Amino acid sequence: MEFTISSAELLKGVMDLSKAIPSKTALPILENFLFVLNDGRLQVTASDGELTLRTVLSTESVANDGSIAVPARQLIDLLKALPDQPIVLKTTGDSTFECNWSNGNSTLPYWPSEDYPKIKGTGEDAVTVTVPAATLEEGISSTIYATADDEMRPAMNGIFFDIELNSTTLVASDSHKLICYTTKNVQAVQNASFILHKKPAAILKSILSKEENVKISFDAGTVVFKFGETTMVCRLIVGKYPKYRDVIPQNNSNILKIDRVQLLNTVRRVAVCANKASNHIKFDLKQGQLEITAQDLGFALAAYEKILCDYNGAELSIGFKSSFLVEILSNMNCETVVMKFADARRAVLILPSEEEAENEKVCGILMPIMVS
Repeated sequence: MEFTISSAELLKGVMDLSKAIPSKTALPILENFLFVLNDGRLQVTASDGELTLRTVLSTESVANDGSIAVPARQLIDLLKALPDQPIVLKTTGDSTFECNWSNGNSTLPYWPSEDYPKIKGTGEDAVTVTVPAATLEEGISSTIYATADDEMRPAMNGIFFDIELNSTTLVASDSHKLICYTTKNVQAVQNASFILHKKPAAILKSILSKEENVKISFDAGTVVFKFGETTMVCRLIVGKYPKYRDVIPQNNSNILKIDRVQLLNTVRRVAVCANKASNHIKFDLKQGQLEITAQDLGFALAAYEKILCDYNGAELSIGFKSSFLVEILSNMNCETVVMKFADARRAVLILPSEEEAENEKVCGILMPIMVS
């Protein structure tokens, strides 16, 4: 195998793929990139056995086609140290390959491509939908922070894609908070669903180009994302996601309407004096006024702040974990947020104001805590 390629182009391609290279593995071959050169195009693959990333790069010239597995860490370190220039990669006869640049070269080992595991895709029964990349990126960003780390309930450790005929909802929950992102930009010919683990979801978000469309194909155990010259294949979380629609409050009649940034900043200020272990804060609501308090009796810390607001409902005292509320408010983009309460023990619905509901697709549910 021998070809010429831009060092910057190769570095850009392998850097995105390096997110799939495992830090520790029982299969040393997975510490390598798989290079397959054919018809002037270089296909590069990286995998940890659960997640596979693949991209296709254009070469400047090709002398001989072929395929090899090259050490990922050494190749990346070398390319980072090179200025942008054409480089020539060619194999020699002793299981090594040379990287030649304008005034130097290096020699690295390679392994036979046959040793690299075969990557399994989806089956013939796969469901396929097309998603605007910007919508997919926004949906993952809006929900991924609410996923859990629960060994007993693995379904909660990912984002649930609930695909329907007229809309699609991305859902994440850790049992304390639940976030739904709904869009009409993703439609299917049949109802379907899958659970994507948070790790591949985060990697996918980081490598998406917002100008593209993403083709998603999935069956019972595997999902494939294709966009541009890049393909991501990963295993799905197998399990049944809870009936999230059943826990969304429908009749919470005590309604607070307030500027989102003002509420966010107030919660952050008051939470400085909350107990560091619990992060508990308390809302005291009355007509036209919200008072937020926090205290840590062990260190004689306390704080409160009053805000004028639009509140219609009964007087109410309710507690929250401040870090959860900050996460939800920080990941919403609306100017005015609406919080709908039932009482001090039932879940609170958080969503954008009616005027912004068309543009802001996110709603959240937060469980209260008991505070004295």
